[in-house]
Amino acid sequence: MEMTAAASWLMDAFSGFDLGILSLMHTLAEHAGVVLTPLCKLITLLGEKGVLFFALALVLMCFARTRPLGVCIFGAVCCGALITNIVLKDLVARPRPFETLSVYREWWQAIGSPAEDGFSFPSGHVTAAAAGTSSIFFMRGKRWLLPGACVVLLMCCARCYLMAHFPSDVAAATIIGVLSGWIAYQITRAIFRFFFSRKKGDRLAWYVLNYDLPLPSFLRYKGKH
Repeated sequence: MEMTAAASWLMDAFSGFDLGILSLMHTLAEHAGVVLTPLCKLITLLGEKGVLFFALALVLMCFARTRPLGVCIFGAVCCGALITNIVLKDLVARPRPFETLSVYREWWQAIGSPAEDGFSFPSGHVTAAAAGTSSIFFMRGKRWLLPGACVVLLMCCARCYLMAHFPSDVAAATIIGVLSGWIAYQITRAIFRFFFSRKKGDRLAWYVLNYDLPLPSFLRYKGKH
């Protein structure tokens, strides 16, 4: 298969790193595939297109207290998708592991992983996971670092286990996702500082800062009278 110069460089520069980790994933599949294969397929499904993070962001944006966090998550996932899926995938045009070496194809077939279209570098699933979780970390502080890192690590392992990505793909995607979260954090801070400075006498600013979506009566807190 003919590759771009960038894809060829990645294949050569990270061949040992990629082979070592994918070999480990194949060993895990041989010994615990009954459990790990459906688990990794489920993790991949949950991370598809960053839909869960988009849904979470939209819910959070409905309420004044969590609106900045929702805006940040939404912006981070969009930024990551732009960098990864719109720019880098087609620019680098790196094939999936199962489309390159015969050994990867054999491992891919052994676990019954579904064929995936599009290019491999970087991973869109991991970019979305890293962007969403890092934006929460930047907005909410250090207590979210470990949970976020666990989510990203699970997604990285799942994508490599299914032979959908090279380890170097998911490593690059993690960096892009964190960068996207930081960019979204800075933009979100600037947006809300702007509206806060205009909150007096500005109806739009008041809505952005204070509006809450009305909840159905059965979801409202009913304290003691």
